[in-house]
Amino acid sequence: MKTKLPIGISNRHIHLSQEDLNILFGNDYKLVKKKDLAQPGQFAAEEKVDIVGPKRSIEGIRVLGPVRKSTQVEISVSDAFTLGVDPVVRNSGDIKGTPGVKIIGPKGEVELKEGVIVAARHIHMHTDEAVEFGVKDQDIVSVKVDGFRGLTYQNVLVRVGDAHKLEMHVDIEEGNAAGLKNGNIVEIIK
Repeated sequence: MKTKLPIGISNRHIHLSQEDLNILFGNDYKLVKKKDLAQPGQFAAEEKVDIVGPKRSIEGIRVLGPVRKSTQVEISVSDAFTLGVDPVVRNSGDIKGTPGVKIIGPKGEVELKEGVIVAARHIHMHTDEAVEFGVKDQDIVSVKVDGFRGLTYQNVLVRVGDAHKLEMHVDIEEGNAAGLKNGNIVEIIK
């Protein structure tokens, strides 16, 4: 049974709905791909926005594509303190009742009522790989990191689907705490 997989470290970013993209960048706007991300069909766009919280703002937040049904801002716990919002840890897409911020683009502004999260650590895994790892969609596992700053991540959500590529995602603060870089190998433990 397989246990080892690569890790990807995620910095702050934003996913936009088409409606919000149009307000921020202009009618019928299409994102311009800067580079592909590890997950098939996902990409970092050339576009960036600024976000403004009750305390301060953060400029130059990278937009990721493609567009989504709802706008979602993914930040770190430190970013939440900078902005002056509660650092709510959630799975991607679970934005109900989360804080909001103002988003500023080159053509307009959006007052986001909810959608700011600290993304929960998770693993993307193709359906075939899930069989090899002995896990299923929505399982919760622990992941061991070896090395000088080794640690064990607990409460890691497994996301299984035909469109996924094997990779664990943590935010930049979690990655730095373990001394990790993109592509380092970690191990699922049950």
